[in-house]
Amino acid sequence: MEYKKNDILTVEIEDIGNGGEGIGKVEGYTLFIKDAVIGDTVRCKVMKAKKNYAYARLEEIIVPSDVRTEPPCRYHRQCGGCQIQAMNYPAQLAFKQKKVKNSLIRIGGFPEETVERVMEPIVGMENAYRYRNKAQYPVGPDKEGNPVAGFYAGRTHDIVVNTDCVLGAEENKEILESILAYMKRCHIPAYDEKTGDGLVRHVLIRKGFASGEIMVCLVINYDGKKGRKAGGGKNGSFLPSQEELIKALEKIHGMTSVSICINTDRTNVIMGDKVYTIWGKDKICDTIYRRNTMDFSLTGDGIVFYISPLSFYQVNPVQTEKLYSLVLEYAGLSGKETVWDLYCGIGTISLFLAEKAKQVYGVEVVAQAVLDAKENAACNGIDNAEFFVGKAEDILSEKYGEKGTGADVIVVDPPRKGCDKECLATMLKMHPEKIVYVSCDPATLARDLRVLCDGGYELKKVRAVDQFGGTVHVEVACCLQRTSRVN
Repeated sequence: MEYKKNDILTVEIEDIGNGGEGIGKVEGYTLFIKDAVIGDTVRCKVMKAKKNYAYARLEEIIVPSDVRTEPPCRYHRQCGGCQIQAMNYPAQLAFKQKKVKNSLIRIGGFPEETVERVMEPIVGMENAYRYRNKAQYPVGPDKEGNPVAGFYAGRTHDIVVNTDCVLGAEENKEILESILAYMKRCHIPAYDEKTGDGLVRHVLIRKGFASGEIMVCLVINYDGKKGRKAGGGKNGSFLPSQEELIKALEKIHGMTSVSICINTDRTNVIMGDKVYTIWGKDKICDTIYRRNTMDFSLTGDGIVFYISPLSFYQVNPVQTEKLYSLVLEYAGLSGKETVWDLYCGIGTISLFLAEKAKQVYGVEVVAQAVLDAKENAACNGIDNAEFFVGKAEDILSEKYGEKGTGADVIVVDPPRKGCDKECLATMLKMHPEKIVYVSCDPATLARDLRVLCDGGYELKKVRAVDQFGGTVHVEVACCLQRTSRVN
């Protein structure tokens, strides 16, 4: 039977989709229902109907699921950030484990028995809240023109007003409310996406969980041509009564850096490429510690990283330590190996591996990230890590065959889209003994693992790590062993 828009239906949720939506069927007709949890019986309203399926809105929970829980955030249904916060945490972990498994089977084409053999239990979090060390809050005008901050509603750019996201650091609320109060007091307009007018667009907040240092960066719509001095560096004035902002923020415990980022483009890109420190330091520091992968207890000293507003740095430091410790275990280094770390960012994985490797080479397309990686290596006294700017496939092709730059182990941690075909081909030509693949997207991971395994590698271990409690996202670490040499 086919249904139409605005039909009201009662359905039991039998499964959950990759985006966290509940899935149920009425007389064989499939319904995808946001905010419904597997095991719920719900009443829903059809919003968009197709021949064999429809998207529906949750109207009422008739019988709640055994895994349903009351989320601590009252905005979880409006906000687009947390898709599965209404599931209890064990159910969230089971969903993510299944998501990885299904991707390997359905997209990667790996036999189910193989996947069950190589998959280890997912690594969960001790606390699934207050884990994010970075938050980016859009700022905009409300109906009366007052500045507000929060997060975008799902699939929109409508701001859900919320200064206290339960995933972020507790200090975020005080910081945001100080900035909003300053804007109201000094009559500073929030940026309006519809008109392109207004000044303050976003507020970026970063906290070093180990150091306690806090960084605040205001992204502003200002090019220096509106009657105010554009300046540059620590003495430039970008905001009216800028000293009042600094005075308010410097009182907050842990505040280390306040900066301004210029972005006048009318795009969805949050950060511009020009950043000026107006108070404190240019960077904050944080430490990533090594952990025992048996119980993930701390095992020794960590690596200190210096982080700027534009630096890429994992947002969940505790789970990152677990993830990187798995990478180190999977690499199986004895001190004799040459390791290539592709898509290396500011060198987080590279420097983690350097203590156990003979030599590490990192490759990253973002020049500033490579400069940060070199600085981080120097600050930690690590002299066996070298970094190159460029595409992974280009640098590998250029350096492959040179004395001392062959690969015993390749570690790859690509963006969500996965590895480029040329990069995968070059990795296979280098035929390292091991490849350790870290992924934030099980679908593109499964696709790339299929290419590598068809090219002479065997999938030995797979382990998911929950970096993002309350959301559908999951990180995965994989170990591949060479079985044959590719010519």
